[in-house]
Amino acid sequence: MRLFICGSFSLAMILLLMASLPALAIPTITCHCFSERSYDPARPAAADQYFLAMAQNAFFAGVFAVDKKTIIIKKQTGTSADDLWVAYRIAAESGVAAEELLQARTARGSWGETVASLSIPAKVLGAEFSSALHARLPDARLAEIVVNELFAEYRLLAASDVAALRKSGATNQELILAGIIARRTKTQAPRIYGEAKSGVRSWGALLQEARIEPAEMSKEVSALLKIRR
Repeated sequence: MRLFICGSFSLAMILLLMASLPALAIPTITCHCFSERSYDPARPAAADQYFLAMAQNAFFAGVFAVDKKTIIIKKQTGTSADDLWVAYRIAAESGVAAEELLQARTARGSWGETVASLSIPAKVLGAEFSSALHARLPDARLAEIVVNELFAEYRLLAASDVAALRKSGATNQELILAGIIARRTKTQAPRIYGEAKSGVRSWGALLQEARIEPAEMSKEVSALLKIRR
């Protein structure tokens, strides 16, 4: 939508009104729009960020039984992917609603304080995750632990492969997409990740070679979770 403003007075008034608004009244908006959504051999890496985001959303929706649109909207309105991983993991283990957890996280300032304020027993969250919360590790690290534990629970990759990927710097998105492709092609996930990061093949090219259609990512993940659980 385009806004046409006639006259410098109108522009000045709008700027004045915007400046008078409290900073907290303006929500943080994170754009999750992608201009490239399909694989192009002429530009093999053009849509890689879209494929990575799609794989993460599909996996998240699959393991937590939540609609992808809900997750996308939350991200677009400012909730970080790290907070979503942590909130939904705690919700799944404790029975406390994810939305209540996210609101408490905003009010308390950290996930450790949030869990303590809601009197969630450490034993329901697991030893490693509870220790990380108590140590007030960064949200990104908490989210990594969540994803690692989910991969272990669903037996998607060997623990050694997950460790190797993390040591090489794989993000949650990269770990998930490498795991999906590895399962379909029966190839070692660290090798797939290495090819993508070194530029030997783009994520889009790897998906093409694995015969995984991006539009079918949710079905691919759903089948994978059912098989491996």
